[in-house]
Amino acid sequence: MTELSELHTIRDLTRWAVTQFNAAGLYFGHGTENAWDEAVALIFHTLHLTHDLFPTVLDARLTPKERDELQRLIQRRITDRIPVPYLTHEAWFAGLPFFVDERVLVPRSPIAELIESEFEPWIETDTVHHILDLCTGSACIAIACAKAFPHADVDASDISEDALVVAKINVVRHEVSDQVHLLHSDLFNNIPAKKYDLIISNPPYVDADDMSTLPKEYLHEPKLGLAGGQTGLDFAIQILQKAPAYLSPHGTLIVEVGNSEHALAEQFPEIPFTWLEFQRGGGGVFMLSAKQLKECRQYLKSEA
Repeated sequence: MTELSELHTIRDLTRWAVTQFNAAGLYFGHGTENAWDEAVALIFHTLHLTHDLFPTVLDARLTPKERDELQRLIQRRITDRIPVPYLTHEAWFAGLPFFVDERVLVPRSPIAELIESEFEPWIETDTVHHILDLCTGSACIAIACAKAFPHADVDASDISEDALVVAKINVVRHEVSDQVHLLHSDLFNNIPAKKYDLIISNPPYVDADDMSTLPKEYLHEPKLGLAGGQTGLDFAIQILQKAPAYLSPHGTLIVEVGNSEHALAEQFPEIPFTWLEFQRGGGGVFMLSAKQLKECRQYLKSEA
């Protein structure tokens, strides 16, 4: 292509990619929020450049081979609407890189911010010895927790055996095999009979209406990890019902329900959810103590 032959530097190709992305009306929501960041993420990873080099290398010249490969990936992003992390097989979460492919959701939960702060001021870090990550997917939450709490044991479960294969790749990559234990389980059905100081879950929570209108980019993600039933609450309610039996007396439950936040609050007005706020954006994450859950059991039984 004559147009491409005129693009000589990283800056040239990045600018061109941004133009193409905007013209194509792409949706951004898998680690970036705009066409520029999307282009930089794709181009820098493909060229094996770290982001701390930005913007000093923007005027570096591309080889014809590099330019052709980048053009191919940019075209796939546009034509097939494939999220960049699936093209690069890498996503960042809580400051850590994770292998991802279409067997797992792309990590993007605001829970990362909680982990980075070791859940302060909500949790006393020296009381956290056993952690459970339900619906672990790529194991990003479990591994990030293991790094934040190096003396804690972490169980990470998922109903998808395919997801657990990806999770294993990341557990090995981050050298936490002795600390993070992967379990094949449908929510709590195959979880050991033990008490956890912290249970975290980012379960499927997209309601039926939203599932029917998802941007094409999200259709590359496993439906099993997205669809939460008619109201988006199918899994969140089960977690609320069963978590008390697995929490230590001082334990804490943290669950992300995204846009289903209002539906959950309306369905259980008696439950004192603490809805957490995030400096970097995002929401729909609640916290409840073991004590609060125990006191609210009567409201949850009627939903069983």
